[in-house]
Amino acid sequence: MMIASSAAISGYLTSHYVYNMERPIVSDYGTNYGTINPNYSLPAPAMAAAPATSTYGPSAPPANMFDTFPGYEGTVAGGGGGYLPPPMPAPMPVPERAPSSPDWHIPSISEDQAREAFSTYVSSKCCYGSAPVREGVITSMESFNTYRYRLETFLESRSTEWSQEPYAGQAVDAGVQPAPGPWLIAAQTPAFFQEHKQTIKVPYTSSVKNCHTCLGTGRRPCTTCSGAGNKPCWVCNGSGYRHSDDRCTHCNGRGRENCSSCSGNGFCQCDTCRGKRQLLVFINLTVKWSTEKDDFIAQDSSGLRVENLGKVSGKELYKDAQYMVYPVRGFPDVAVAQASERLVGDHQVKYAQTSRILQQRQTIELIPITKVNYMWKGKSYVYYVFGNEFKVNADDYPDTCCCSVM
Repeated sequence: MMIASSAAISGYLTSHYVYNMERPIVSDYGTNYGTINPNYSLPAPAMAAAPATSTYGPSAPPANMFDTFPGYEGTVAGGGGGYLPPPMPAPMPVPERAPSSPDWHIPSISEDQAREAFSTYVSSKCCYGSAPVREGVITSMESFNTYRYRLETFLESRSTEWSQEPYAGQAVDAGVQPAPGPWLIAAQTPAFFQEHKQTIKVPYTSSVKNCHTCLGTGRRPCTTCSGAGNKPCWVCNGSGYRHSDDRCTHCNGRGRENCSSCSGNGFCQCDTCRGKRQLLVFINLTVKWSTEKDDFIAQDSSGLRVENLGKVSGKELYKDAQYMVYPVRGFPDVAVAQASERLVGDHQVKYAQTSRILQQRQTIELIPITKVNYMWKGKSYVYYVFGNEFKVNADDYPDTCCCSVM
């Protein structure tokens, strides 16, 4: 069997590689079992000497691949350019009227209601015994009402990024006329305070470019066989023989077999352009609607931890919703009025620079809290019933055990 010289092999590889770069995407090697593919007997390293990135370009698109459009200068591929500043907001509105002092009486809950809420709470705990509920004696009940102020700001944010897709005859409109500014493109706004996201292709930014991954060839070297088109036979591990002098029937003694990933061609379809050789590049505008929320809970002397109040609702005393709200004035609890002024100012400073404020809503709730003192087996204990839901907190519950799951 004649062995070709290394110079001949090198010359063949060079001419064969250049020849196939100019031919159609699908090679005429076919999938014949190593008879037509002249590289069949060559080891993979011979074809893998030059890395794919040096021949086919980097995977990330180069910066000069994208055009420049007024208003979109900071747009980059893959996002990361940050949110676009919105148009200047309208002047701060003048308050129509100050909220009137609430005339809201929260009746104290009865002992029966307190005991029922306590029983429901204990029954939900697998490690709590029911004896304190049945045998405990309520000695006193104290009512504490605390205010919760909440400010919600509904925002629209816009960001852009360069995007691409295989070119298959889509409309190309770059340069037909100036692209509209990012805040001039119409988007369908959802109902206020509902989260939503919409992606819009910016008009007059679409153009066709050669694929940067495969340099317009529509294909890339096969990563399974490193472009050789073949790999060691898995039956004989490349030796050509199975046992002693028995020639391997799987590879006919050659020690190598066609690569199934590329059908012996050494190349696969480019994943970026999907074999189309060209890409349609354009700017995508992402419009995001979100709600930013801040709460303030006035301190009370009940002893119940403030974080527990985030789990319940209260009685709504005041509600104001408009484009931009004005801080609450004349509210009887000074701490709530001060929190309103601080949070309204914070939201306008914090969010108006990168987003457009579409609506604000502020509410004041009165959250009822009842502190229940009770005796059980000669000792005093406490639990709290709070919120419209009659939630219970009993950190010092006296009849607990350690449960184990078998």
